[in-house]
Amino acid sequence: MKETKEVKILVADPSALGLFGLAVITLVASSQKLGITSGVSLVLPWAIFLGATAQLVACLNDFKHNNTFGATAFGAYAFFWYSMGMTWLIQNGIFGEKLAAAADTKQLGFAFLAYLIFTLFMTIGSMETHKVLFSIFVLIDFLFIGLALNSFNIMPEFTHNLAAYSELGIAILSFYGCGASVLNTHFGKVFLPVGKPFNIFKNNK
Repeated sequence: MKETKEVKILVADPSALGLFGLAVITLVASSQKLGITSGVSLVLPWAIFLGATAQLVACLNDFKHNNTFGATAFGAYAFFWYSMGMTWLIQNGIFGEKLAAAADTKQLGFAFLAYLIFTLFMTIGSMETHKVLFSIFVLIDFLFIGLALNSFNIMPEFTHNLAAYSELGIAILSFYGCGASVLNTHFGKVFLPVGKPFNIFKNNK
């Protein structure tokens, strides 16, 4: 009779890297939305390498942790930033003026709506992680509400500002979450508190 052995490979928690990528791109992107900077030419590299690739690396390593929630979250938002990078390239005529001229921003609105739906149920899931991550997801909800409504030209000034300030809030909390993940693990104690999970759903099993 053949014996089956399970080999466990130790992989470091990738959350800090994923949160760092999210923090950097949302800080840079919010600066453009807030009018502090202009254009997306120098937002693009950070979208592709930090917003997208750093979160994709975190996603792949969370799969190794058997962490469905983390892997899905980091993977989904990684591909969001890849898609945004491609969107900006199209809008700026990199693939030709004809394609840029034919762009319908309402299609972006439906993409943002899809991500809002995704983020809403991920927000529920985040309640069983910790309160910093939950707060980040709540702000992502507001970000996608603002982006979707703005793409549909609904209260454009208000929704643009809603997206901008939500994105800045995401950046600030993500930097904190990244720091907490690194330092708490590094020192082996709670150096930066992140808040306990709500324990609403798991206790009802």
